[in-house]
Amino acid sequence: MASSQSLALAVLFSFLSCNASLASSDGFLQCLSAAIPEQLLYTQSSPSFSSVLVSSIQNPKFFTPSTVRPLVIITPTNASHVQATVVCGRQNDVRIRVRSGGHDYEGLSYRSKRPEVFAVVDLATLRSVSVDQKAATAWVDSGTTIGELYYAISKASILLAFPAGLCPTTGVGGHFSGGGLGMLLRKYGAAIDNVLDATLVDAKGRLLDKQTMGTDVFWAIRGGGGQSFGIVLSWKVKLVPVPPRVTMFSIPKSVNEGAINILTKWQEVAPALPEDLFIMAIIKKQVAKFQSMYLGTCDALLLLMGTRFPELGLNKTHCKEMTWIQSVPYIYLGNTATVEDILNRTTSMNSFSKATSDYVRQAIPKDTWVQIFTWLAKPEAGIMIMDPYGGKMSSYPESATPFPHRGGVLYNIQYMNFWSAATDGSVRTKWLKDFYTFMAPYVSQNPREAYVNYRDLDLGENVVVGNVTSYQAGQVWGQKYYKGNFQRLAMAKGEVDPDDYFRNEQSIPPLVASKRQ
Repeated sequence: MASSQSLALAVLFSFLSCNASLASSDGFLQCLSAAIPEQLLYTQSSPSFSSVLVSSIQNPKFFTPSTVRPLVIITPTNASHVQATVVCGRQNDVRIRVRSGGHDYEGLSYRSKRPEVFAVVDLATLRSVSVDQKAATAWVDSGTTIGELYYAISKASILLAFPAGLCPTTGVGGHFSGGGLGMLLRKYGAAIDNVLDATLVDAKGRLLDKQTMGTDVFWAIRGGGGQSFGIVLSWKVKLVPVPPRVTMFSIPKSVNEGAINILTKWQEVAPALPEDLFIMAIIKKQVAKFQSMYLGTCDALLLLMGTRFPELGLNKTHCKEMTWIQSVPYIYLGNTATVEDILNRTTSMNSFSKATSDYVRQAIPKDTWVQIFTWLAKPEAGIMIMDPYGGKMSSYPESATPFPHRGGVLYNIQYMNFWSAATDGSVRTKWLKDFYTFMAPYVSQNPREAYVNYRDLDLGENVVVGNVTSYQAGQVWGQKYYKGNFQRLAMAKGEVDPDDYFRNEQSIPPLVASKRQ
């Protein structure tokens, strides 16, 4: 396979040398056509362009007449197509954005906020999963969804799992690139903590693995965000053991039922519980819902909760025992969903949304929770989703991966708001911004931390100076996502992509050796 890819690239470079004068959009398309089958290319004039573009758009606010759209969408079926796209793009000054599942909260995997000529490499056709049950490892392509990965693992063994997110339609590529958080995080950490190897196409079109990309770049792709260091095509991951049965529960508590007192206790108890137990909290209007996974039986869970968190009032009727793979549709799709439903890649285009995030390191006082519920009672209010840390998640040093939110974090908060196409969303987004401002005294500070997979361009955007992203400007948002790891990320970027070919509104800027002071 490697020799055929090398031959294809050699032919492509020969084509480029004879056509250097076509450094333009037309030149880019001609270059692609010489190296990639026509049926894998969708230009704006193609009848299928819109359907392919919208195929994994998760937020319809980024599919409007004013959206800056790609010149062409490339749907590669092997690594050589991706390599050729990068080489053609470099030669013709056309940048590339990369989409695996389309869940980027700001749509940066398929749209540009500012006018520019760019192409999208859509990895949806690169979605194979190869599980080695004996070694408890798997190779997974970046275009695979989390649901497809989980399903493939379960077919190999119901006693193996992988610690990644809850939403089954999320693409592995972007999810892993930012961290990857789910209900196993307290037991096994984030997805990136369980990545063993990867294949990457860099800005020169080279196909690299862990050894050939080097220590710094391999570190950077595991949590440094997607689309900065190249295009990760596949990941080798370590699978983790789970018991034959896990226990799930979902308990709603209204303000009148003591939600404020329970939340005040939850925020200190949940991060300190045994790592086999994960209890998240979702607040909507005047109700807090506590959703949980326990790696054990209902009877054992009842004993534990009776001792550590009796305020929640868990009893046997709340418990639902099932296999780990059955818990995936149960927690995200509902109790009537089947395991096969997690294979559904269909996109819902019903609601627009906006999100941002916070990290809490000191428990929020009870009287502040009273005020929080006042904010959530407003007609235009959104929701809060809170994941407890502690356990394995908090055991790693901040510098172990680019994802720095480790020891000392009690929980993270995701704020989200939704609206329909019938409104402009301004009232809903204003509520989100105002509530975010209100929360400032109660969350992490200097920097006010945020999670890159809950991307928010309101935290800051890149500034390009001399055709290279400014490191100084990038620090504004970069410190929030990465804390002290931002500089090392920029140095890794300077090593693998010093010319800043892979860039977007929040990509890592290159910090080259001459500028390191």
